[in-house]
Amino acid sequence: MESTFFVSHGSPTLSIDESLEARHFLKSWRSEVMPPGVRPKAILVVSGHWDTDIPEVNVIEAPSVNDTIYDFYGFPQPMYQLKYPAPGAPSVARRVKSLLFEAGFGPVCEDTERGLDHGAWVPLLLMYPDADIPVCQLSVQSHRDATHHFNMGRALAPLLQEGVLIIGSGSATHNLRALFFDNRPPPAWATDFDNWLKDAVLSRRYDEVNHFYDKAPSAKMAQPWPDHFYPLHVAIGAAGGNPVPELIHTSWSAGSLSYTSFRLFTKSQAHSSAQVERGCISLVIRFYLRL
Repeated sequence: MESTFFVSHGSPTLSIDESLEARHFLKSWRSEVMPPGVRPKAILVVSGHWDTDIPEVNVIEAPSVNDTIYDFYGFPQPMYQLKYPAPGAPSVARRVKSLLFEAGFGPVCEDTERGLDHGAWVPLLLMYPDADIPVCQLSVQSHRDATHHFNMGRALAPLLQEGVLIIGSGSATHNLRALFFDNRPPPAWATDFDNWLKDAVLSRRYDEVNHFYDKAPSAKMAQPWPDHFYPLHVAIGAAGGNPVPELIHTSWSAGSLSYTSFRLFTKSQAHSSAQVERGCISLVIRFYLRL
């Protein structure tokens, strides 16, 4: 893998609501986002919906598959009929455990029963609908800080060279007490934070992103709890700590939920891609000079 990703998964209705722009973005994942012909060996999802005291991984052994966890309430009944029976990725989960332990993160627990929460299965249902790629999850620790999660990501960077797709699944803004469902535009606090986030990431001001509560406007309003923001820090760290960023999607729903999402290229891969691009441009120029 040449990059990690942060995907804003927004509302669980992303699973059924065709009016959401983010749904169509995720459905185009394989054709528009991933390089042609690239299929992950496995997928590691860091979801804001699994919050534990110490890091945990889910270890699901064959022939069992990941259960689909409906960790939401009061939504349309068809959502509770959806299934995402992806196989587990026990070897990747134990590799995650080993890498974190070697990096000094202390004990890492294995959960052999937990399936995929909706921060994992809802986007994956759209991105890889066949559910045939092994998937495991890693928890966040909301009582720790962003730097802790950034460093967790740094420890997981070797997984990219092993063919593992790392996805941080959270939300660029996530204040569930400030949602609304009329046609008003997003409130200023939400757009201020979202615009700061895009500018900070695209300008590679990652130290500011790690200290977002001190640096970002309206941070406490946009992220009252950090659980849905920490997956971004893991994704940044796993791409090497100073990745080359790309904004791959931005849209809104429920008034103040931002779906801003990023691809984070490792520096070496970004350099290689730039070399290829320059080489192609050079070939085109030389071709036309011959005419």
